[in-house]
Amino acid sequence: QVQLVESGGGLVQAGGSLRLSCAASGRAFSSFAMAWFRQGPGKEREFVSGITWGGGSTYYADSVKERFTISRDNAKNTVYLQMNSLKPEDTAVYYCAAMSSPLKRPTTTRQEYGYWGQGTQVTVSS
Repeated sequence: QVQLVESGGGLVQAGGSLRLSCAASGRAFSSFAMAWFRQGPGKEREFVSGITWGGGSTYYADSVKERFTISRDNAKNTVYLQMNSLKPEDTAVYYCAAMSSPLKRPTTTRQEYGYWGQGTQVTVSS
């Protein structure tokens, strides 16, 4: 079992930065690929970024490439999302997720993630 708790959200002006953290409990954290999803007002939850269990490979949605960086520290059981050059359209609740099965690469498909955090609100003002 993996339990996830996000933090770091808040209100920021366009062009600003935020760093989200996702603290995981459970012995097998380092065996699971992790991802960040987001859900904006009136929108479907969408994939933002993913990282393999060892951190060697990362993946990004086109809308956040060159602006967001995902990383993980397996010694601290934590995944991060550094968000730079934020835009109003980045406003959403951001969720941390872990793949249902260990040692599988992250995907963009919500249904393949069996563990979710409660979400953290990010609001970008223009």
